[in-house]
Amino acid sequence: MSDHDVLKIYTALLPFLGKVLGSGCELCVHDISSPEKSIIAIENSATGIQIGHPMTDLANEMMEKGLYTDTDSVLNYEGSSKGKPFLSSTYFIKNENRLIGLLCVNKNMSTANTALSAIQHMLSSFNLTAPENSEYTETLDSPVSDILPHLVADAIAQTNVLPERMTLKERVALVQRLNDQSILSMKGAVKEIAFQLGISEPTVYRYLNRKNEQ
Repeated sequence: MSDHDVLKIYTALLPFLGKVLGSGCELCVHDISSPEKSIIAIENSATGIQIGHPMTDLANEMMEKGLYTDTDSVLNYEGSSKGKPFLSSTYFIKNENRLIGLLCVNKNMSTANTALSAIQHMLSSFNLTAPENSEYTETLDSPVSDILPHLVADAIAQTNVLPERMTLKERVALVQRLNDQSILSMKGAVKEIAFQLGISEPTVYRYLNRKNEQ
C-alpha cells in the first residue's frame, strides 16, 4: 500500500471522528513529506489552522527526536492558540514502520476549565473540600446491625477455641474483652453475643460482673 493510500484512510475518518468527539475537538492529518504545507485534512478547526499550513515546532521536534520509533503516540500535552488552552495528542501514522504522517487531536479546554473553576469555587465556598490529613475516619457502607455479627465472630475466632468448647473462664474473658472494646454498647450486642456463644442473654450480663470468675 502506498503512503498516499495509508494517509487517505485517516483523512477519510476525520469527518466521522469530528462528529463523535464534538465541535470542541479539532482533528487534523499531516503528510510529513511536505513539512512546509503538511496539513492535508482538518475537522472542527479550533486553533485557526487550515489545509496547507505547515507542521508546528513541536511536531518537528517529535520527528527530530525520533519519538515515533518507540511509541505509537504522545498523549495529553498542553498547548495554546489565540489565548485558548488546548489538551493535545499526536498519533504517528506509519507505513511499514516508516513515519509518513501525524494524526493530531486538539481539545479546546476553555469550557472545561471554566466549569472546573466554578466547581472549585463552589466547593470552597461551602467548605466541601476534604482535609489533607485527618485522624478521623468513618465506615459508612454498612449499618451497625450488619457489622456487629462480624465483630463478635472475629473476637471468637481470635480465641482459637470453638464456642461449645470454651471453658467458663474463656467465655467470661471473651465477654469482658468485647466490653472493653465498647462492642457491648452497640444496640443488639448482648443478643448477638449470647447467640454466637450459645448462652442466654442473662448469662452475658452475669459474665460482665464476674471478671475474676475461674
